[in-house]
Amino acid sequence: MHPPDNKASGLCALCGRTGVSITVHHLIPREMGGSHEPTAQLCHPCHKRLHALYTNEELAARLSSIAALQADEQIRLYLKWIRKQPPETIPRTRKSRAVRGGR
Repeated sequence: MHPPDNKASGLCALCGRTGVSITVHHLIPREMGGSHEPTAQLCHPCHKRLHALYTNEELAARLSSIAALQADEQIRLYLKWIRKQPPETIPRTRKSRAVRGGR
C-alpha cells in the first residue's frame, strides 16, 4: 500500500524515517484545547498508532511532547519496529480497548 498522494513527503519527528507521508499531529489534541498549541510532523503510521493506543485525554495529560512520546514504553517498542520498515509501509492499526471504550 502506498502513502496518500495528497500528503507531503518528509521526515517524521517521532520515528525519524525520511521520505514518508507526513501529517500534522497536535501535541495537545484539538478537542482538549490544543488548536493553537504546537504541532509535530508525523508519518501516517506513527500518527495512527498514537491515536490507536491512547485517548485524547492521555495524550494531553502525559504525552504532549515528542520526548514524552518517545519515552513511553509502548511507543518505544513500536518505534524500534517501524524504523526498520520502508517509507511506503502502512501497517494495519487496531485501536486499543482503552480507546475503544472497553477498559
